Amino acid sequence: MLVELKRDRTPREVVAQALDYASWVGELDAEHIAAIYGRFKTGQSLATDFQARFGQPLDEDTINESHQVVIVAAVLDSSSERIVNYLNGRGVGINVLFFQVFNHGEQQLLSRAWLIDPGEVQVQAASSGHRGEKEPWNGEFYVSYGASETRLWEEARQHGFICGGGGTWYSNSLRMLEEGDRVWVKVPGKGFVGVGRVTGPRVMAKDFQIGDQSALDVLRGSYHREFPDDPEQSEYFVPVEWLHTVPESQAVQEVGMFGNQNTVCKPVTPKWRTTVDQLKAKFRVS
Repeated sequence: MLVELKRDRTPREVVAQALDYASWVGELDAEHIAAIYGRFKTGQSLATDFQARFGQPLDEDTINESHQVVIVAAVLDSSSERIVNYLNGRGVGINVLFFQVFNHGEQQLLSRAWLIDPGEVQVQAASSGHRGEKEPWNGEFYVSYGASETRLWEEARQHGFICGGGGTWYSNSLRMLEEGDRVWVKVPGKGFVGVGRVTGPRVMAKDFQIGDQSALDVLRGSYHREFPDDPEQSEYFVPVEWLHTVPESQAVQEVGMFGNQNTVCKPVTPKWRTTVDQLKAKFRVS
C-alpha cells in the first residue's frame, strides 16, 4: 500500500504525486523491494519477517502484482474527488482517507472517514493489478487459504467453506465471490488443494452455520474467535460445495503455477489459464 500525505500542496498536485509514486512502485521487482526493506531493517530478511508476520511464505513471483494508493488529507476539492472516483471505477486502486482533529479538554480526538469503501478499492486492486502479459479473465477465481492453527484446511474440506480474517486485507476480497462462482484453492507454500462452487455470500464467523450449529461451536481452529463483533478483525466465511479436494500432504504444485498473496483474485495472466488447465487434469474436473 502506498500512502501520500497532503501537506501544503494543491489537491490536484497531491493526486498527481500519488500516481507518480505508484508508477515507480509498480516497476519494482522482488530484489529491489527486499533491498529497500533491508535499508530500513538492517540485518533482517524480508522473506523471514513476512513469514513471521503473516504466517505464510512470501511469493517472490507475485510480491508486487497489485497495490493500493491512499491519499491522507483533511479536505479535498470536488474535482480531485471526481478524479479519484473515476480512477477507482476503472481499476486503479486509489482512495482518500479524511481526518479531523478535535480538542476535548486536555485531550485530542482524531476522526477518520474514507471517500470510497476500502473493501471496494481492495477488490479493484486484486482484480486488475497483475503485471506483465494479460489476457481476458477466464472466469475462474483463485483463492489463497492460509492454513495454520488459525484455520485448518481439513475442516474446510469436511464442512465446505473457505475463509479469511484477522484484518480487512485478508477478508475484503472475499466480497468478490457470488453464488455459483468456481474457486481454485491454494495453501501458500504447499500447493493447490481443492476446487469448488460458491453456494452463498461472505458472513462473519459468529453468523456462519454448520448444519444447525454455530461454526465456532463446531470448529477446532481459532478463526479469530476473539473478535466476534469486530467487523475489521473478524474471520469471514464463504460456503463452498467441493468438486474435488486433497489433503495438504497431496497438494499440487508444479513449476510455473500461479500464486498470489490476496485471499481472492481474478487473475488475467496466461499463467493462470495454464494453471487451471493443469489442475482440471489433475483434479479430473471439466
